[in-house]
Amino acid sequence: MTTRYDPQARNVLGTELTPCSVQPVTGFFRNGCCETSHEDLGMHTVCAVMTAEFLAYSKAAGNDLSTPLSGMFPGLRPGDRWCLCAPRWKEALDAGAAPRLVLEATHEETLAIVPLGVLKDYAVKA
Repeated sequence: MTTRYDPQARNVLGTELTPCSVQPVTGFFRNGCCETSHEDLGMHTVCAVMTAEFLAYSKAAGNDLSTPLSGMFPGLRPGDRWCLCAPRWKEALDAGAAPRLVLEATHEETLAIVPLGVLKDYAVKA
């Protein structure tokens, strides 16, 4: 069961923020939701669906999300959903490697970095 940090959190569509992933457990608060707060300096607000292309891009950019860390992190695979930092997603977009995302599970704070129209171009069904 997902415990919400902020039950009033909204997604980029202006509706209630839905969970991104329960397995692997994601989010700044590791509660499955792409919620944020003033403590979340990375803005882990984009619910992205991992692709091999993005995982390779992220690894080359210094953030290896595909390699497991013993007992702490299972490593991500294509198809996994994960709360990415909005600036990293935008960086991947600019590099042509942005993964698809789930609008209903992407926090509204993302709109400070990426316009809704661009996010909709990369949306998948929840």
